[in-house]
Amino acid sequence: MAERLGVAIVGVGGAVATTAIAGIEMIKAGSNSFDGLPLAHRDIAGMIAYRDLEFGGWDLSEETLGTLALRHGVIGEKELADGASALNDMRAWKAAGSTGYCANIDGGNKLASGHRAAVRQIQDDLKRFAADRQLDRVVVVNLASTERVPDFAEAALQSLEGFERGLDTDDAAISPAMLYAYAAIDAGTPYANFTPSVAADVAPLAALAAERNVPIAGKDGKTGQTFMKTVIAPALRDRALHVDGWFSTNILGNSDGLALDDPKSLQSKLGTKGSVLNSILGYPVEDHIVMIHYYRPRGDDKEAWDNIDLTGFIGQKMQLKLNFLCKDSILAAPLAIEIARCLDLAQQRGEGGVQEQMGLFFKLPQTQGAGDPVHGVPEQQLILDTWLNGTRA
Repeated sequence: MAERLGVAIVGVGGAVATTAIAGIEMIKAGSNSFDGLPLAHRDIAGMIAYRDLEFGGWDLSEETLGTLALRHGVIGEKELADGASALNDMRAWKAAGSTGYCANIDGGNKLASGHRAAVRQIQDDLKRFAADRQLDRVVVVNLASTERVPDFAEAALQSLEGFERGLDTDDAAISPAMLYAYAAIDAGTPYANFTPSVAADVAPLAALAAERNVPIAGKDGKTGQTFMKTVIAPALRDRALHVDGWFSTNILGNSDGLALDDPKSLQSKLGTKGSVLNSILGYPVEDHIVMIHYYRPRGDDKEAWDNIDLTGFIGQKMQLKLNFLCKDSILAAPLAIEIARCLDLAQQRGEGGVQEQMGLFFKLPQTQGAGDPVHGVPEQQLILDTWLNGTRA
């Protein structure tokens, strides 16, 4: 009998999560192909099959995942009747949430207050999920809304001892995202952060993951505009075309956009989107501007527009313009699925701590030390491929 992997999702009622679950359930039903899944063509020893994934998770909404999916507008009644009907019977587990960290997102399906109580409940949920679904292993993936940046100077974020004291005293420096990350790592469960929120990348939790040899990866899924940026920038670098300025703007109207309509959450997102160019090009792009606008009529149909000003041979000026109209969750959901599979593979191989080879999936890849992450897609793809083949670059 094939082994089964549970994917416990933080924010399971969101557009990305419901899209991922629907897609896999439709694959199981034979009504969906493997199109759009980046690793579907790879035969990797030990990697879990798509059909052997099972889903559950936490969300602040009490409604069924089918109802939430219809509201997000990425999948519809056709998909729910064509293999994804399991969403109609799924409800989220009670979730940790804080309007202090994510001002525009709230709901009534909340865990009891208190950091330690929340951690215990999250770990109990993981145990129950594994037992009820007869799972061989479980991973946790954070697909929740973006939280504001915490104050890194707080004592709770300086050391593991300080973090433990902060849990005991319900320190406000510890965010919901950190609670999930701590609960997973403490339980020996691999954890990935697909959001810009600070979670397993905070120093105490990165140290705990290394100490316990638990695989972690993050952060902020690289799906649309930043993905294209990290494809194009290496090519401009290699052709010696100097980037004088890069103007990027986005409009989107889904729950991610609503969360980012809060200036504090927006700043967290801009921090990950704006970090890539200087590293790839090898020089500072002084006029690198990134803007995100919540525009409700678009829903999940995101539009990203880029204008790039260049200088070439003999000092001649040029421009490159890119307009990417996409469904945000259709790009993100396959990455979340592959991240879960890669995390599980790392655990099976006994590789704990930060999984740098998974940087391809993230805007701001977490690293093991103080070194800068690799951002260019060609280099990232080579690193991942080398690891998938059983070695490290």
